[in-house]
Amino acid sequence: MTFSEAIRTCFSKCVDFSGRAARSEYWWFILFIALGNIVLSFVDAAIFGRSVDGQTVSILGAIWSLALFLPAIAVGVRRLHDRDMTGWWLLLYLIPVLGALVLLFFFVQSGTNGANRFGSEPLAEKKSA
Repeated sequence: MTFSEAIRTCFSKCVDFSGRAARSEYWWFILFIALGNIVLSFVDAAIFGRSVDGQTVSILGAIWSLALFLPAIAVGVRRLHDRDMTGWWLLLYLIPVLGALVLLFFFVQSGTNGANRFGSEPLAEKKSA
């Protein structure tokens, strides 16, 4: 899956918590979010400058994060489904540091081969279509 395909897929399935997401779909979308945050931090600094106490104001970054919050959760749940795990594992993010490390480990693993209880392989669907 390419960068643009992953972005398009994640936005078209922004509230779809069923099915599976390939590693490439998940990581391309995470890269998209990170690049947007970097660009918007520069734009925020150029437009709003710094506040009185020296902290940067990140209004556009906050809007960006809010806009991508639900699609990021949805692709995370679908990525866990690819590993044949329920989306409730995403709640590990609530455990500081350790939860994120465990989820990182899950997200870098390859998905299950063939169909699992959440559907067929995400990239196999594209190849057969």
